[in-house]
Amino acid sequence: MTEKSKIWYFEDVDLFEILCPTKGPTLETRNNPNLYKRDDYIYFPEESSKNIYMIADGRIKIGSFLKDGKEIIKSILGKGEIFGELVLAGEDKRSDFAQAMDENTRVCPMTIADLQELMIDNQVLSLKIFKILGFRLRKMERRIEALVFKDARTRIVDFIRDMAEERGQKVGFETMIKNHLTHKDIASLTGTSRQTVTTVLNELREGNIINFDRRRILIRDMDKLK
Repeated sequence: MTEKSKIWYFEDVDLFEILCPTKGPTLETRNNPNLYKRDDYIYFPEESSKNIYMIADGRIKIGSFLKDGKEIIKSILGKGEIFGELVLAGEDKRSDFAQAMDENTRVCPMTIADLQELMIDNQVLSLKIFKILGFRLRKMERRIEALVFKDARTRIVDFIRDMAEERGQKVGFETMIKNHLTHKDIASLTGTSRQTVTTVLNELREGNIINFDRRRILIRDMDKLK
């Protein structure tokens, strides 16, 4: 994986063992994974911000609601990713919701007090946490810029390219992305429509730039995609 994806997903053992300990440490009794069913909420907007979370299994959807009740998806996270991190930036109440997308989703909570205590004595951990905050801020800035300055097709293509750079695996000269996002999910994350996503993906497949099914996207030529 690239350094960029290591910053984003933290798949190194140290952080995962800190937030989702599997044996031995004192925090294990306070930090055991919580099990959620599909569509269960981990937290809602306006709830007190007390914990930061790591995903042990499954996927979590982060979003918010408009006044008319419409749901806005901000990100979809998978195993090894953390969420609820704004508590470290002084968030008192949640501005978003976090919802399980899969059956048997396991999430490891850690109180902000416990994490801050660990960060005091662990500069490497502190650096990783600061990196994730900075990376997510840059990612959000890019998304806002894309919504303002780029057309729908470009936003979708950029989204696929970003997924490839962050979580793609090289397969020969091609890049494979394990994909559990529906066209509706991609539309929500790019500010487009499901029909537009379907049209753009089909065009890219017809041009032999990508191939895809329900479980993966295979990018045949990254240069053409860019």
